[in-house]
Amino acid sequence: MSTCPYHKISEEFKPFDLTNPFPFYKKSRDEQPVFYSQELGYYVVTRYEDIKAVFSNWKTYTSENAQSPFKPIAPKAKKLMEDQGMIGLSGLSGRIPPDHTRIRRIVSMAFNLSRFKKLEPGIRALAIEMIEKFENEGHAEIVKQLAYDLPALVIFMLLGVPKEDVQQVKSWAESRLLITWGDLTEEEQLVHAQNMVRYWEYCQNLVALRKENPTDDLPGDLVRLQAEGHEISDREIAAICYSQLFAGHETTTSLMGNGIRELLLHPDSWKAICENPSLIPNAIEEILRFSPSIVSWRRKALDDSEIGGVTIPAGSNLLLVMGSANRDEANFENGETFDIQRPNAKEHLSFGYGIHFCLGSPLAKLEFKIVLEELTRKIPHLTIKENQVFQFALNTSFRAPVALEVEW
Repeated sequence: MSTCPYHKISEEFKPFDLTNPFPFYKKSRDEQPVFYSQELGYYVVTRYEDIKAVFSNWKTYTSENAQSPFKPIAPKAKKLMEDQGMIGLSGLSGRIPPDHTRIRRIVSMAFNLSRFKKLEPGIRALAIEMIEKFENEGHAEIVKQLAYDLPALVIFMLLGVPKEDVQQVKSWAESRLLITWGDLTEEEQLVHAQNMVRYWEYCQNLVALRKENPTDDLPGDLVRLQAEGHEISDREIAAICYSQLFAGHETTTSLMGNGIRELLLHPDSWKAICENPSLIPNAIEEILRFSPSIVSWRRKALDDSEIGGVTIPAGSNLLLVMGSANRDEANFENGETFDIQRPNAKEHLSFGYGIHFCLGSPLAKLEFKIVLEELTRKIPHLTIKENQVFQFALNTSFRAPVALEVEW
């Protein structure tokens, strides 16, 4: 058994630079699969079985820190958010039983496959409309012209908010990402905190409007279930909207950006799904494994424990690196190879594992499946524009190219 909190490999760990973290992840799995990061003040876990075990044991490893900012919030920004009751705000991922169990059961009654199925024709019409806008141009910036807006428009359908709010809410969602997972100055924090307050007010208003006028959408269903006697407060419904208006599209935007990029960087894979669309569902699982939207997530140890031979004292924070686990060759043969016909691709941990497994994962995969079906049908000769330098936002967890130039 080794002791912490110092491991030499942490000197090579650059937690906010996600440009190409995979060589370091492999080195960590091989040499020091659990180490302490001085920069973050977190124990970092990189092997598949260790991460799966932590996700499975919510009693020892709580999710209460999952959406806490990595960097302390500056006093002015913190006061601004506290005055609005925003500290500790979470939809489901940061909650633990019994609250998590109670709220998840009610949300599952409204946020389910039946609701997603109703959305499918609208998603396909939206994908076709957006692709047709650039189909005859011979080139496109896929993130800006397709992946950025489409998931937001879908989640807006689900939440019953108008198209004209897309850009505003996307902007607020980026503020939430940066203040929680980014590396901001105090001045930058204050600007983003002001945006998050507006974001929270918007979500509270969604609930208030549905109390006045019932609607056939997710917040409308939750308000109806509340009226029928199910135990969920207005604040909890607003928090679900707050969570979905972020997680419901940011991660799907990232999935599309990462996915189309990987398929075009592996042209045999792109050609294969063009010739045989039935390969698309497993290709999406492989993209989620090989290049996930979320490369790491957090837990906090409530008791003394041991992970991978390293002692974890009670009260320690953990960074679980799913982007590493998904390439662990102990579970995925030739894990560093992109293979859209990999038989166990769907064993990835990109949507978490256990009681906090992502409720919205079927919707994210449905959206991307429709996009790939329409994109391969309409523009099968799509290629990646040469000599691009891909940029990735500085943060610990959300990885996707900022832009993706393609041509045909």
